Amino acid sequence: MDFLSFRFFTNFPGSILSRCFAVVSALVTSNAIAAWQIGMQEPANAIAAEQRWLNSFAMWIIVAISIVVFGVMFYSIFKHRKSVGHKAEHFHENTTVEIIWTALPMFIIIGMAFPATKTIIDYKDTSAPDMTIKVTGYQWKWSYDYLDENVFFYSQLSTSPEEIGGKYYKSNNIANPQSENYLLEVDNEMVVPVGKKIRLLLTAGDVIHAWWVPQLGVKQDAIPGIVRDAWFRADHPGVFRGQCAELCGKNHAFMPIVVRAVSEEDYLVWVKEQGGGINNASAEPVRASDVSSVTAATEEVPRAEWTMETAMQQGKAAYDINCAACHQVDGTGLPPAFPGLKKSPIVIGDVAEHINIVLRGKAGTAMASFSYLSDADIAAIVTYERNAWDNNTGDLVAPDDVKAAR
Repeated sequence: MDFLSFRFFTNFPGSILSRCFAVVSALVTSNAIAAWQIGMQEPANAIAAEQRWLNSFAMWIIVAISIVVFGVMFYSIFKHRKSVGHKAEHFHENTTVEIIWTALPMFIIIGMAFPATKTIIDYKDTSAPDMTIKVTGYQWKWSYDYLDENVFFYSQLSTSPEEIGGKYYKSNNIANPQSENYLLEVDNEMVVPVGKKIRLLLTAGDVIHAWWVPQLGVKQDAIPGIVRDAWFRADHPGVFRGQCAELCGKNHAFMPIVVRAVSEEDYLVWVKEQGGGINNASAEPVRASDVSSVTAATEEVPRAEWTMETAMQQGKAAYDINCAACHQVDGTGLPPAFPGLKKSPIVIGDVAEHINIVLRGKAGTAMASFSYLSDADIAAIVTYERNAWDNNTGDLVAPDDVKAAR
């Protein structure tokens, strides 16, 4: 329904029937009817194609069951009605019928469960990725941390509230040039290479979010204090749009996701433009331009050059992104789920135990493992926690200490 049709509908002074007629008229005359897109979006990989096939498969089974059940029901009502002189039967318990209506649904469910289980197993298999991206949800934006390329950025809706409501164009007396995706446009797109398996590590900094891109067949909750994983692969170049799929607050509807799949050559160019570099033996890692990026840029720094100033600076940046959502910027935490770190027995106690709990988490609590971070990042975080908020232990943890503890 276009905007003028909606205004016509909401201001129509007639009865409810008249309003319904207005809605139907608006829908019939809208451009959307030409496409008749009533199914799922066009899949961009095998998993999404399987999901669409399963949806159609289940739908047609439901249609067939509905035709049979309602057909028998309506036939029975019509054929055995009282007006033609039919008398009601009095019977109960038919073993044959009961076996049939128990066995038949069981076989139908098994027939549906087998392909669904196969797809779920494939969907959950995050092993052997080509690259890993940490995704963090905030109210109301996303951050993307490319752990292999030292690239970090935030991504949020690029259309301003004034532009969304049309006030900007009305006040400036110009036509509204909004595209059909104006609510799904972001300032920084996630860029990935075509044909590569992308593993996502998902968490959140405040409330529960959900990262969902239908065409890529991926949807996973992002939960504060917990790291979930998912994966996707784009089989061809293109722009794929999604949204936060968890009700996360008043601007939930304005938290879009845009993934741009490009050739590997174009991807390497993009990484270089972002100030990043591929982490491998023949290429020196380069820090992202964003100071808050969690990187491994100092991973190979010798112990003699790893200073308290370096560790504290990198540690604060890494702590603010990975730890502050639960333990708070000032280290006071959110007891009892997220204990404070200020004067904490763990933080001011044994250094090895402190490193171990950051590396491996703690079973039975909300403390997740952060072993996916680099040795330098973990060393910096531990050093920062042991010397911030008046803890003042004077301990300097080096990347070598974390490497030895892995």
